[in-house]
Amino acid sequence: MDRDPTLRSVGELMTPNPIVVAVDAPLPQVADLLDRFDISGLPVVDHEGQLVGVISQTDLLRARANEDLWARWLDLTARNLMSSPALVASAGTSVFEVVTRLEAHHVHRLVVVADDGSTPIGVISTTDLVRAIAARTGR
Repeated sequence: MDRDPTLRSVGELMTPNPIVVAVDAPLPQVADLLDRFDISGLPVVDHEGQLVGVISQTDLLRARANEDLWARWLDLTARNLMSSPALVASAGTSVFEVVTRLEAHHVHRLVVVADDGSTPIGVISTTDLVRAIAARTGR
């Protein structure tokens, strides 16, 4: 995959300008954003806009399956369920490396960060990668 000239780097395939959620956002707000934008995960940022984690639909479902968490649903925030630290990549990371990392960590997305290493500039997801594969194979 990394030798394919149509799949050079993450920056070419990522979804830019990601929708992010604040670390102190209530879970109903997180669920609303995921539903409204038809996405499966969000980068979680602190008050300076720096990446601190990722929260996904799966995280919300796990909370629903846990009676203690479900009983406290309205009091919980993204901080309580997010995965941290987030797996990240730079825009120049090869697609092959991203695919390898997604598989190794059993996750569906990496946050693409600016050169500072902590400001989200995009998301590369399994959906983005499957679209690229489909385009390559003449979908």
